[in-house]
Amino acid sequence: MIRHHHRPRPLGLALLLVAVTALAVPAPATAAGLPYQDPTLPVATRVADLLARMTLDEKLGQMTQAERGSVSASDLTTYRLGSVLSGGGSAPAPNTATSWADMYDGFQRAALATPLGIPMIYGVDAVHGHNNVYGATIFPHNIGLGATRDPALVQQIGQAVAEEITGTGVDWNFAPCLCVARNDRWGRTYESFGETPDLPASLSTLVTGLQGPTLGGPTSVLATAKHYLGDGGTTGGDDQGDTQLSEDDLRAVHLLPFQAAVQRGVGSVMISYSSWNGAKLHGHRYLITDVLKGELGFSGFVVSDWNGIDQIDGATGFTAAEVSTAVNAGIDMVMVPTAWKTFLSTLRAEVQNGHVPMSRIDDANRRILTKKFELGLFERPYTDRSWTSTVGGAAHRALARQAVRQSQVLLKNDGGVLPLARDNNKIFVAGKNADNIGNQSGGWTISWQGSSGAVTPGTTILQGIRAAAGPTTTVTYNQRGTGIDKTYRAAIAVVGETPYAEGQGDRTGSMSLDRDDLRTITTLRNSGVPVIVVLVSGRPLDVAAELPRWNALLAAWLPGTEGGGVADVLFGGYAPTGKLPMTWMNSVSQQPINAGDGKLSLLPQGYGLTY
Repeated sequence: MIRHHHRPRPLGLALLLVAVTALAVPAPATAAGLPYQDPTLPVATRVADLLARMTLDEKLGQMTQAERGSVSASDLTTYRLGSVLSGGGSAPAPNTATSWADMYDGFQRAALATPLGIPMIYGVDAVHGHNNVYGATIFPHNIGLGATRDPALVQQIGQAVAEEITGTGVDWNFAPCLCVARNDRWGRTYESFGETPDLPASLSTLVTGLQGPTLGGPTSVLATAKHYLGDGGTTGGDDQGDTQLSEDDLRAVHLLPFQAAVQRGVGSVMISYSSWNGAKLHGHRYLITDVLKGELGFSGFVVSDWNGIDQIDGATGFTAAEVSTAVNAGIDMVMVPTAWKTFLSTLRAEVQNGHVPMSRIDDANRRILTKKFELGLFERPYTDRSWTSTVGGAAHRALARQAVRQSQVLLKNDGGVLPLARDNNKIFVAGKNADNIGNQSGGWTISWQGSSGAVTPGTTILQGIRAAAGPTTTVTYNQRGTGIDKTYRAAIAVVGETPYAEGQGDRTGSMSLDRDDLRTITTLRNSGVPVIVVLVSGRPLDVAAELPRWNALLAAWLPGTEGGGVADVLFGGYAPTGKLPMTWMNSVSQQPINAGDGKLSLLPQGYGLTY
């Protein structure tokens, strides 16, 4: 692909002298002595000064976010781009923390080479740990954290994730998802802390963990409340579908967690692909400007989802009307991964012909620049490498293991088959999710949809079981259950889902265990040994018909890389404390089923046994 390099506009003499002087001074931030470069001045003063110096093209650049694979460092300098992102699975080669830091610093150098030297901000989906980075700690997905009911733990996780993100240079995380998942058919159900608004609202502590008490701390990362608004309430659980609700119900169910995040000072809000009563959220001025910015008092900036504004008219390709509609609705930064040049020229034309007022452009810039100043990007634009070694470090893995322990929900335990004895025991382990880091981590792990196998370092559930068992205990593993006999005292079937993310994760039909899982469990049962089912899944599955034949059932959700936490519960090193964040269906035909809707569930939200 040929890139056309447009010559940057010539530097004014004063700026040229500033640039030359800056080279000789160790702290370029204040060398020029311009008010916006003075960290002792109030942020609002610095923003106003910088805004007054910016051309239209510089302002439009700040509002534009391009994907790392579709932008060069020189593009950042030429087009004055304000932000870069990594889509799910988009990583430098080799995919190491140091490579990420080097990549980040390269982009940042290019941003700072512009006449005004405005730093770029880099965004990633670190939704359960810094999950695009090989070797990072992968925490349980949100549904598991919802089962912990522990806001303080979730805040600690936010802090740990912020440290790993900081070590790679990245400053902005597209998390947490504060969706209220009302239909378990939805492929993003595991990104929801729970089906009622109290859970995501109380666990919005993740925002505080990521950002710190105030922006600008040593590991402060901008958090994003997403996806605004009603993404978990679509009819049929369709991803990017239509949430058909009255305004009162939309507010009562879906708005509350965003209100909690705004009260915590969340820096950004991402708009949902979905619609509310047929109107696309990406063009919804009432919900974005009147409700979020006006009524809730959100002072950060609003970002679109991946190519989200291109969906407003339902046809492929940006139109001028889509661009003006989205920006006038209140979107401040537009995620246009590949077509960012088209977006820039279209938005410029829409400003010049009066369809988008300059006041709206200035408001968007004021919001974006405020966060860049608050984060300290003007003073500390490059990666702080003192945090790079924390990526996947022992302290974070220990915290993740604690989160796994606390997320386990014991749903059945006939005859006290659990906990298992550590010593003088003989245990058979089977199932496709027993020895598979990829399966136990789920989607958004190294790649967007996730994948099976040894995708990143960690401890599988089988490895956790082997490590937890005493020296006098035999642990035998066969994925299909082949070789079990009645001399074993217990059989553990680790079964359930394989990885998926949105779209591919939607389930319109069955939500049962697959044939292989059912066959494996039958093989174990036929031996006459008590069977403990450990369910690895991103949502409740349709197991009511099988459950009577299982001695025990443990919902492990998607625990991430620290499978030892599952073993901690199985062997009684930790008595289970997790409670269901979702209602467990009696059959798939009941979807949607939620607390308070009067449907007879298999197990209610909040259910959970202990020892």
